[in-house]
Amino acid sequence: MGSNQTENTREAVIRDFIKTNFKHFNAAVVVDAAEAWCELSDRGGKMFLAMAGAMSTGELGISLAEMIRQDKIHAISTTGANIEEDIFNLVAHSYYKRVPGYRYFTAEDERQLRDHGYNRVTDTCIPEEEAMRRIERKILKLWQKAEKAGERYFHYEFFYELIRSGELEELYDTDPRNSWVLAACEKNIPIFTPGMEDSTIGNFYVANALRGNVDSFHIIRNGMEQMAHLIDWYRQNSSESHVGFFQIGGGIAGDFSICVVPLLIQDLREKETPLWSYFAQVSDSTTSYGSYSGAVPNEKITWFKLDENTPKFVIESDATIVAPLIFNYVLAGKE
Repeated sequence: MGSNQTENTREAVIRDFIKTNFKHFNAAVVVDAAEAWCELSDRGGKMFLAMAGAMSTGELGISLAEMIRQDKIHAISTTGANIEEDIFNLVAHSYYKRVPGYRYFTAEDERQLRDHGYNRVTDTCIPEEEAMRRIERKILKLWQKAEKAGERYFHYEFFYELIRSGELEELYDTDPRNSWVLAACEKNIPIFTPGMEDSTIGNFYVANALRGNVDSFHIIRNGMEQMAHLIDWYRQNSSESHVGFFQIGGGIAGDFSICVVPLLIQDLREKETPLWSYFAQVSDSTTSYGSYSGAVPNEKITWFKLDENTPKFVIESDATIVAPLIFNYVLAGKE
């Protein structure tokens, strides 16, 4: 049996298990959302992924990378933390430390981790030197190169340049097929990172600017420019096909990107702009007053994001469990 057949069989087994066992409540919505995604894909539609949370440190790339390679995801909006943490894991995987008993840690336990060069994300500790500083040294050279040439790039384009340079290959410390940023680079899809200054590499950039290692705060193109870039992407892709929106978590990764449609319709007066053709959100945030993350999809109708007939799904669950299941379901396709 060839490798593709093996993968398809595994994904089909997962799909069939989900369809057989996920019958009610959040479980049933997993099936509904996955089926609707398959239908959108079968019609030639495209999917935009908004991803918050610490999904990369949770190694979502194991399933997400294949979704990108199989043309199931066509653009991504994510936090600066997720794009960098995928690369941190790529070059320092064996140095990571898992601490399953983190719930019982004392302040002293946490200090000891810190003093040994670890930064904890729930049950996973990222090594400062082997992951973060290793990438800082590499990407600083690219910032300096761009500055010397008088050029400016989006945050993700520096990652793509780093990958394409081949300088990371000798540092690979896990299977590169599990890196969703590598897969996105191979497909050359855009990765929007609103608020990237709220990230480790964002902090690196500011620190190096203040030290004088780079002389400008303008080498990385800002959030407003990213929105203009997203407008161009949405105009082109929505004119060619239906575009869906799959959201993990809430926050800026989702709100920034979903707002491209009301911006086009209400602010640029492009009234014929298609609304998002599909919406699903995986989040453990419950509906509450003023909560964007917990807002029900119908609220988005009033903002010209979704229509009354748009397929809408909310799965109130843990995305580290649910997202890989949906991804594998979509890769298998409908029966």
